[in-house]
Amino acid sequence: MASTHDLTWKVAPQLDRHLVFPLLEFLQERQLYNDEEILKAKIELLSETNMVDYAMDIHKSLYHTDQVPQEMIDRRVEVVARLKSLEESAAPLISFLQNAALVQELRPDKQYNIQMLNERYQIGADQIEALYQYAKFQFECGNYSGAADYLYQYRALCTNPERSLSALWGKLAAEVLMQNWDIALEELNRLKEIIDSKNFASPLTQLQNRIWLMHWSLFIFFNHENGRNGIVDLFFHDRYLNAIQTNAHHLLRYLATAVVVNKRRRNVLKDLIKVIQQEQYCYKDPITEFLECLYVNYDFEGAQTKLRECEQVILNDPFLGKRVEEGNFVTVPLRDEFLENARLFIFETYCRIHQCIDISTLAEKMNMSYDEAERFIVNLVRSSKLDAKIDSVSGTLVMSTNHINVHEQIIESLKNLNMRTYMLAKNIVEPAQAAAQASAAAR
Repeated sequence: MASTHDLTWKVAPQLDRHLVFPLLEFLQERQLYNDEEILKAKIELLSETNMVDYAMDIHKSLYHTDQVPQEMIDRRVEVVARLKSLEESAAPLISFLQNAALVQELRPDKQYNIQMLNERYQIGADQIEALYQYAKFQFECGNYSGAADYLYQYRALCTNPERSLSALWGKLAAEVLMQNWDIALEELNRLKEIIDSKNFASPLTQLQNRIWLMHWSLFIFFNHENGRNGIVDLFFHDRYLNAIQTNAHHLLRYLATAVVVNKRRRNVLKDLIKVIQQEQYCYKDPITEFLECLYVNYDFEGAQTKLRECEQVILNDPFLGKRVEEGNFVTVPLRDEFLENARLFIFETYCRIHQCIDISTLAEKMNMSYDEAERFIVNLVRSSKLDAKIDSVSGTLVMSTNHINVHEQIIESLKNLNMRTYMLAKNIVEPAQAAAQASAAAR
């Protein structure tokens, strides 16, 4: 069950290889796979990095030996020599950047900075390029703090848009790996602005950049205090939702989870259900199926079954199953929030289609004991605007009669449709008129 719904194999290809290590650590801790498989995967990942000492340690654990292959020893010598060479090449610029008094001479104007560095300190394009290579090498060695600092300084001097974009991806990865969530969110937003405004070689390249961005954002959104709003805003953006529906259907798990646990974003639930229905033949898991059972099929038995499966999916997902230690207890906050809100969804939906509800039946639907369900309902009636009363004698919940005016619903739907049609026409006509006017002015 656990590994059946594991998305690591889908997510990993969209990440920098360094970002895959936290996922493997989680899977190893949860024992979802054989320990030997995880260690082999780690060594394979490390083979393309400069983290040779780490690779040696894993090799020793995997093969239960104190010996390491000669190729690893040779590789370590090569890495140390290359690091020293790059350090020497970048030394003049690094020395300048470490001097606070000299850094005061820098201005927001990159061209001025480049000219000033060249004329006064004989620091030219070669040294600036060396700083990028040195920062990249530091990242590959696992020194994320140093890499983040050097990449930030490099971007302040870089005039090559492609290289600057590459440095920003590296800076984002470094901040994520150091769990600096506030700074990582700033870099994520900066990267989004560039991706959305840049002229890429092809639309497919831009699409791929958006897919990368959404995958990398999972680390931030499920750790940052405002992440649940952030993921809903980003993933529901037209261009990004289109990217999900084109080539990243599995990201629906994270969007669905964020919507369920975010009480302030109930307004997007209907849109989410539509997307889940549209993509059900491309992707589904217990989380999307729970919502479909409840809001499309009104299948309460199915929803209850899927909710039990949802708990395991969350516990075994590296982004959703984060554990928090509280004294002698270990909790999974997102699991608890999801179950609480999911039960509320079941309760609300069931109440919407029944006038008199047996509490024992409702308890069964929500996978609770009778006493738990009664307390849950009492608290809900007190804290919400739910127009209902509990009959303790008969053990029922009596809903107030509330006749829905179907004609009003249809009129309201037509109003929304008219407005959307108007906005669509406006977005098509206005650019065409502007282009025609520009063409006429040119003639």
